[in-house]
Amino acid sequence: MVNQDTLTIDVGFTYEDFAARLDKYDYHFSPGDVVAGTVFSLEPRGALIDIGAKTAAYIPIQEMSINRIDNPDEVLQADETREFFILADENEDGQLTLSIRRIEYMRAWERVRQLQAEDATVRSIVFATNRGGALVRIEGLRGFIPGSHISTRKPKEELVGEELPLKFLEVDEERNRLVLSHRRALVERKMNRLEVGEVVIGTVRGIKPYGAFIDIGGVSGLLHISEISHDHIDTPHSVFNVNDELKVMIIDLDAERGRISLSTKQLEPEPGDMVKNPQIVYDKAEEMAARYREQVLEKQQGVEAAMSEPSNDAEPTSEAEYSAEEEVSAVEE
Repeated sequence: MVNQDTLTIDVGFTYEDFAARLDKYDYHFSPGDVVAGTVFSLEPRGALIDIGAKTAAYIPIQEMSINRIDNPDEVLQADETREFFILADENEDGQLTLSIRRIEYMRAWERVRQLQAEDATVRSIVFATNRGGALVRIEGLRGFIPGSHISTRKPKEELVGEELPLKFLEVDEERNRLVLSHRRALVERKMNRLEVGEVVIGTVRGIKPYGAFIDIGGVSGLLHISEISHDHIDTPHSVFNVNDELKVMIIDLDAERGRISLSTKQLEPEPGDMVKNPQIVYDKAEEMAARYREQVLEKQQGVEAAMSEPSNDAEPTSEAEYSAEEEVSAVEE
């Protein structure tokens, strides 16, 4: 007859010891960690994620993407494994809150910083406008185009839905500021086909006390009041009207600031012609521009020759050199 007495084996520790040993090897998760997790349940406004914690972690729908979504299945699929950002510590039920949006947000800022460093031109669709300018999205981040950096004749409201080329003006993750320029992108593209000393035909689009804004092929250049004529001018209105067509010469191209500086003063055959007889200025514009380019070339050659001459005196030797140093010092201050 078989002995059916229960055999009791002493294993040396209790159930409580076993639970404590499991706790000892439990992973510790902290807000800010990026962990791998597997989706095992999709809910109408979120999802449960297995990240190896005692309790399933939860990701709300608003944390699933840097973009707006309506349903969790637009981003997540059951049994999918991917990275998650731990957004908040355990709640009273021991559940952690996760985020995908925060990972995308960090990577988006990293990407736009790289694009800015490369001085890249990006394209984006305007999704809204306000009194200050227009709003776009770059890598999922909301960007702002100030009104002064929108180069179009359309009212801002009509830009919604239009794709614009843009350059970066400011990328500041800490202050959540992403500022872009449409004008600079257009000017850069136009600048690739323009040269200092070139004569172009433009149209007066705006007049200010300090000068006139001239449209030259879709981009705006400034004809400063000091570059209108050798004669003194009280106001640009005394020389131009809006929509006037004129010839101007390019005297500076500043791609970094997106600015084109223009002149009619340098095209005057005689000082004051722009005030007394602007037509003669336009008739002889190309001839005067050629002289201007020759003068610029001669100056450059003179500077290069002076720099190539050996000098034993390291100190400034003329008032002009002192003045240049003082001017640099004043700018730095």
